[in-house]
Amino acid sequence: MRYLLTLTALFGATPALAAEKPFISLENTDFIVLLAFLLFLAILLWFKVPSKVAEMLDGRAAGIQKELDEARGLREEAQALLASYERKQRDVQGQADRIVTNAREEASRAAEQAKDDIRKSVARRLAAAEEQIASARAAAVKDVRDRAVTVAIAAARDVIAEQMTAQRSNALIDNSITTVDDKLH
Repeated sequence: MRYLLTLTALFGATPALAAEKPFISLENTDFIVLLAFLLFLAILLWFKVPSKVAEMLDGRAAGIQKELDEARGLREEAQALLASYERKQRDVQGQADRIVTNAREEASRAAEQAKDDIRKSVARRLAAAEEQIASARAAAVKDVRDRAVTVAIAAARDVIAEQMTAQRSNALIDNSITTVDDKLH
């Protein structure tokens, strides 16, 4: 009823009232159009079309609000995921930097160790070479002594053989037997 009064007030003050023919007459087209329009509005109200349209619009608004809320939630989730990935990327970059730094330090230490090992190896080889030289020198000295002894023995044998007589030989044999007999008993 409220709608009807509102519509009547709106259309009641129209320029059609200023016409010469009476407004409320079936000969007045403005009145017929007004009646048709009011009838149309009455039918719409009778079938509760405005409330159904309002419900549909409210449902649509609720659906849109729900989609906006979901979109907002997805956006927040995406931002959180992005922040997580950025944090992981920073962590991985930091870890990669530490690995590179450690690898450089390790390579430097390995180079120093290799230099030290080479110095020690050269020193060991020099010591081994000096030892071999000393051993070879000692072997040469021993060989010279052995030859000198061999030559001296041969010379002594030749001298003794020239100076040895049968009588003297028998005396030396008797003396050796006595010495061995004394040592055995």
